Amino acid sequence: MKQFLFVFCIAVSLASSALAQGPWKLSLHCPEENVHLYLDLYEESINVPGMDMFGPMNGYLGGNIYGVWSVTSFKIQDDKVATLRLSNDLGSETQKATLTQQSDSLYILRFDGLNVVKRAIGKKLVKIPSEFKMRKDVP
Repeated sequence: MKQFLFVFCIAVSLASSALAQGPWKLSLHCPEENVHLYLDLYEESINVPGMDMFGPMNGYLGGNIYGVWSVTSFKIQDDKVATLRLSNDLGSETQKATLTQQSDSLYILRFDGLNVVKRAIGKKLVKIPSEFKMRKDVP
């Protein structure tokens, strides 16, 4: 019985460490647009700047955009594709996005439908591109 319990504990430990290092726990950036995406689609472990009162979440989109967009829901299609639902910091707008892994370090973020994510340029809010390449941050 002790051997079974020991083997079971080892298996659970290995499975949880593999899950924590899976393909959907990552930090991405797009240097051209100065946009960052922080994700942990396995557990709510990311503190969203300015939204500490809500506790840890699954991730957020920030950088050179208007406000912070938090991940409010998601669906992992497979190891290469995940669908995200983002909500702005006021909760007044939502945006569906698809994140697709192209290679070990390159991802494509595409906003589905009407793109409502914007940035301030001068005194105007301007939509950011509907699709851009994001690179994996090196820890």
